Amino acid sequence: MRVNAYAAPAAGEPLAATTIERREVGAHDVLIAIEWAGICHSDIHTVNGDWGPQPFPVVPGHEIVGTVTEVGPEVSTHRVGDRVGVGCMVNACGECDNCRNGDEQYCREGMVGTYAATDRDGTTTQGGYSTHVVVDAGYVLSVPEGLDPAAATPLLCAGITTYSPLKHWKAGPGTKVAVVGLGGLGHMAVKIAHAMGAEVTVLSQSLKKQEDGLRLGADHYFATSDPGTFEALAESFDLVINTVSAKIDVNAYLGLLAVNGTLVNVGAPPEPLPVNAFSLIGGRRSFAGSMIGGIAETQEMLDFCAEHGIVSDVEVIRADQVNEAYERVLASDVRYRFVIDASTLD
Repeated sequence: MRVNAYAAPAAGEPLAATTIERREVGAHDVLIAIEWAGICHSDIHTVNGDWGPQPFPVVPGHEIVGTVTEVGPEVSTHRVGDRVGVGCMVNACGECDNCRNGDEQYCREGMVGTYAATDRDGTTTQGGYSTHVVVDAGYVLSVPEGLDPAAATPLLCAGITTYSPLKHWKAGPGTKVAVVGLGGLGHMAVKIAHAMGAEVTVLSQSLKKQEDGLRLGADHYFATSDPGTFEALAESFDLVINTVSAKIDVNAYLGLLAVNGTLVNVGAPPEPLPVNAFSLIGGRRSFAGSMIGGIAETQEMLDFCAEHGIVSDVEVIRADQVNEAYERVLASDVRYRFVIDASTLD
């Protein structure tokens, strides 16, 4: 099936309109008419070649919301007409310990990314900047009716990327959580941590987004460009979520942790982040990483967000504005996530 899409033809080149081939709907597949596709910083890293060679041409997009238009004969979890979502993965082995434990994102055989990955049938996956996608039903999420579909789209990556570590490290009443960066990931971390009942502090380079941070649910807001911030907040936090996809002074942020505190990296900078062992030893601190969540946890996150009225702050754009949107993301000129109206691909 040929469908319209926007693709990057080569590393660093602008995305352009094209058509791609989608597989026929198999026994366990769902055909989704895409309505909304979020733009993630990961898309930009991928098409720019920041994370190594890619199987160009690449259709990015792993935040997808749409409507089911066809299901395979063995599918019982979704029906035609259902509003559904697809996140960052579309397949995994399903047999390893991690998959059986609900952590398909850490599949020992390698989870299959929604785009620029090799699927288990040998084909290259292509993402959500397109009109339709065919996905194994086991990797399709139900989007609760109470969520605005466009604003819910970034939950499929930004939402689960921040929900998973907040849940794993037990953010909640009586815990102090700091969020580094108030961007696409950071603003979701603030909303979710607040809904979980934690005391939330935003750590941003400047105070220019302070009003936004407090509106989104932060209790406190500090500028990291002020050297006094790291002195004033030393040993303050149980959990620090770093959402920045750029190099930071990890050791300075480790100093903000209380005894037994954890700094979790969810941003993915292309360069290494050096860590001084003494920054960990002094307070039995941990430096950790986290990557999205399993399918069951992602559904749990969507239901949690529906219960608490949480969606992303979005700016909806046409497909032909995607290159401009990339430039604006790199310039931090979006509050806080771009979402493509997929109807503009027709």
